[in-house]
Amino acid sequence: METKSIIYKNFSNKKKLLNKKRLTNLVNFKILFQKYPLLKSLTNNYSYSYKKKDLKNLKKYTEFNLVGMGGSVLGAQAIYDFLEHKIKKKFFFFSNLQNFKISKSKKKRLNIVISKSGNTLETVSNLNLILSKQKKNNNLIITENKKNILRLIANKIRSDIIDHKNYIGGRYSVLSEVGMVPAELMGLNEKKFKRLNYLIKNKSFINYLIHNVSSIHSNVTRGKKNSVILNYDEKLNNFLKWYQQLSAESLGKKGRGFFPIISTMPKDNHSLLQLYLDGPKNNFFSFFSSREKSSFKFNKNFLINELKHINKKNVDQLLQAQKKATQNVFSKKKFSFRSFEIINKNEETLGELFTFFILETLMLSTLSNVNPINQPSVELIKIETRNILRK
Repeated sequence: METKSIIYKNFSNKKKLLNKKRLTNLVNFKILFQKYPLLKSLTNNYSYSYKKKDLKNLKKYTEFNLVGMGGSVLGAQAIYDFLEHKIKKKFFFFSNLQNFKISKSKKKRLNIVISKSGNTLETVSNLNLILSKQKKNNNLIITENKKNILRLIANKIRSDIIDHKNYIGGRYSVLSEVGMVPAELMGLNEKKFKRLNYLIKNKSFINYLIHNVSSIHSNVTRGKKNSVILNYDEKLNNFLKWYQQLSAESLGKKGRGFFPIISTMPKDNHSLLQLYLDGPKNNFFSFFSSREKSSFKFNKNFLINELKHINKKNVDQLLQAQKKATQNVFSKKKFSFRSFEIINKNEETLGELFTFFILETLMLSTLSNVNPINQPSVELIKIETRNILRK
């Protein structure tokens, strides 16, 4: 299947797929919207908790610190890397808690701090470090409209606040205020990301979605519990980390789910491919790649006869050949795999990818009979950490 932005290739296995009627019921969008109000944020009639004029003064900044954890920051990181060629402003991401040195900035930055609960310890800690070192910065906080730590801090430092919708969980929030405020401040068009209205009318897209959901479910029920993501474009790394969190945290419950592993290609040809080819047969694979319009061509002056096959070739052609070779070998070994080849890098393409994987995850949760919204085990770590620090 091919859209204007992406070439999709189905899993090759056609056996043991679920019956068509059951699959069709999974994409009853009237039921899906009732069950998951978060899907509103994927549409072009979603109502934000802020007005465009609220961002006018904030767009004057050229440098930004974006502070958050997991879904609060991964979506914006994915947008920034994927569309870097269109973005003239600088974003610095603080998405982990480390002993890093925060440098003093010559320019006044805007700190964008995002946490749905407003109580995420790592986010609050990183904000504290930044406020201590970059004292001239202004602040924008995105959190739920309820009493929490971030709101108390916001009042203390006189920060602007944008409400985080309470019915949208962090990992599903990329097309809500959480991802679209940063996108607009990057100079991007938030409306172009909203693809659900269009895609649900595209029969080819829906059929591809149904086939993939069925194939993944079939793989998992047959004991293939590792989802290996083969990435041939490093600018997709943060998008794939977003997808990794989405699938792991949404589906990994009640002993169910699968383990999403990101593998950087072709580098991992020289480290992990041996395991993939001859190790345990408990994997299914997803290929991700992009077509690059311009790429470095090899210089014939530095080539020898043994390398004449790459004369007049460029790096993108070499990557495409390595990907095709891997797929050919996988086919011969009857490995289960699918592929996503990105043709154009723009807001519409990324919006389509976000939409596809959110729908895929929600549909898989129905088949697995798990709640895709909560993350009860993660809360155990938060409670235990708080208890340790209070001793």
